[in-house]
Amino acid sequence: MRLLPRLADYWSLTKPEVNLLIGITTLGGFWLGCSSQGVDIGWASLAHAVAGTLLIASGTGTLNQWVERHFDARMRRTAKRPVAAGRIAPWHAFLFGVFLSVAGAVYLAVAANALASAIALATLVSYLFIYTPLKRKTPLCVFVGALPGAAPPLIGWAAATGSLSWEAWILYAIVSSGNSRTSWRSSGCIAATTTAPAMPCYPQANVAPSS
Repeated sequence: MRLLPRLADYWSLTKPEVNLLIGITTLGGFWLGCSSQGVDIGWASLAHAVAGTLLIASGTGTLNQWVERHFDARMRRTAKRPVAAGRIAPWHAFLFGVFLSVAGAVYLAVAANALASAIALATLVSYLFIYTPLKRKTPLCVFVGALPGAAPPLIGWAAATGSLSWEAWILYAIVSSGNSRTSWRSSGCIAATTTAPAMPCYPQANVAPSS
């Protein structure tokens, strides 16, 4: 396989469009954390926080595509993803995801602090082992998924201050609430693109049986 298409497939494994939002919200959490302490933003510390968060987010996105490769292959919206389409071997995606996740966790622990790293790891675990399996069991998974989805501002806040104040938790509640409403409203649109026989997370549209 040619190098550039191969690199493009690995790049898409990391879900760069999602990571853009993650980077922005991590930056926002860092800035608000500094503001709550009345201190100036340390630009190097901010860069480390965002870089470490993006590394572990990229690993999470990659591992998610590895876990869901069989289901992705049955949905028009996701069938062309690199692992689902067979362009990247599953074990290559697994190793790539583990490498990025470990690198991100270590980077945050060293360049930011242990709390930021712990929050990022908890986000990975809850996303892969709680939210992802629930997508095939209950429509309420969108509310569960909103919790790890709202974690980047907490990571940024923790990286800036080394702690989580009540203001940080209010920010987290606001973001997770917004994520829940947005995910629920969009679930029906996503449902219309699936050919899988049962995807309860997408409750608002009929699902065509697979052939």
